[in-house]
Amino acid sequence: EEGRSKGTGLEGCKAVKSGATFKNVAKKIRTKVTFHRPKTLKKDRNPKYPRISAPPRNKLDHYQILKFPLTTESAMKKIEDNNTLVFIVDICADKKKIKDAVKKMYDTQAKKVNTLIR
Repeated sequence: EEGRSKGTGLEGCKAVKSGATFKNVAKKIRTKVTFHRPKTLKKDRNPKYPRISAPPRNKLDHYQILKFPLTTESAMKKIEDNNTLVFIVDICADKKKIKDAVKKMYDTQAKKVNTLIR
């Protein structure tokens, strides 16, 4: 070990004696007045136990989205004349979720979804 450290010291000494030029690294110009701490290495967390006991379940499945079909006279007229189904759906469901729920429950591709909050 001593020989190795001595060797590296000798190389440095030779470089200094021979007059090797060392580059001066230019100082970085700061352009902002606020100093932000540099982002350093962030390791992935490896917890000893999970912080939540069970994974969250999906509260809005296709059974929850489509509540029941609407059976008023105007809805029946729509079914007969316009080939349109009318459902009461969950308030949180968006058009894509309604479309997917109809496909899953009734094996039919919905062409278009119209919504009305009532």
